[in-house]
Amino acid sequence: MANYNFPPTSRYYDVTRSVLTAANGELTPYLSRRFSPQSDQFALLRNHVVTDAERLDLIAARELGDPEAYWRICDANDALRPDDLLVVGRRLRITLPLGIPGMPNG
Repeated sequence: MANYNFPPTSRYYDVTRSVLTAANGELTPYLSRRFSPQSDQFALLRNHVVTDAERLDLIAARELGDPEAYWRICDANDALRPDDLLVVGRRLRITLPLGIPGMPNG
């Protein structure tokens, strides 16, 4: 049976793991569906304006320090498809991870 051990930086870290038992007793592990959080649940750090020929992994590397964290930018901008964010001139929300509060507005 597969072992799902996702690191805390993975979008699948908190997703519920389940096992389907077939009639013959065969076990099939799977991940439950992951629902994207609403963007207003994230604390804003800054905005990033998309320029020509940018890639989301490079934006994530520059803004978040991890190219594989592009999914955090998707979540913070209510995008299911990463390419939808790569429109020249679009302002992307760069946020703290979900659940980490930002500085209060003074």
